Amino acid sequence: MIYGGYSVSTFLFYGGSTISDLMINEQIRDKEVRVIGSDGEQLGIMSAREAQKLADDEGLDLVKISPKANPPVCKIVDYGKFRYEQARKEKEAKKKQHVVEVKEIRMSPNIDANDMNTKVNAAKKFISKGDKVKVTLRFRGREMAHMQSSKHILDDFAEALAEVAVVEKAPKIEGRSMSLVLTEKKS
Repeated sequence: MIYGGYSVSTFLFYGGSTISDLMINEQIRDKEVRVIGSDGEQLGIMSAREAQKLADDEGLDLVKISPKANPPVCKIVDYGKFRYEQARKEKEAKKKQHVVEVKEIRMSPNIDANDMNTKVNAAKKFISKGDKVKVTLRFRGREMAHMQSSKHILDDFAEALAEVAVVEKAPKIEGRSMSLVLTEKKS
């Protein structure tokens, strides 16, 4: 089903299942269901047929909103309106989410102090926005022979950011590079 240019099942969720997967009306085959009325009041446990009859009397749909419950929970609602409300709630929830990104800062072992300060300031900016920072020290050619003696550069970098960040992953050698991950300090 197309809804506003998007396939409905791609972004509409309700309680772990997509809204298009929810059973409505005659699709509900359970013997007994717990029914919630259109005004939100509990109508109790009854057969699916009785619940469907109540929904038909009100001119609304019977929607199974909690299939894993025992007995399954069904609600008497206008299905179109119900779907719209759930889509709106999901959109709002998505807006409020903040995806933590990992920003990478690359350096070489013979970095100058001023260049290091510039990289530290960039890392501070990333961390203040709530992102993680991966600091990578890349080695080329003969620099590979002195990898362990260059570890102090990463330690100095982490020390310079000590008031705003903590080391999430200690310096580790991966192929031709050594890296550590910094994350925001929790207050």
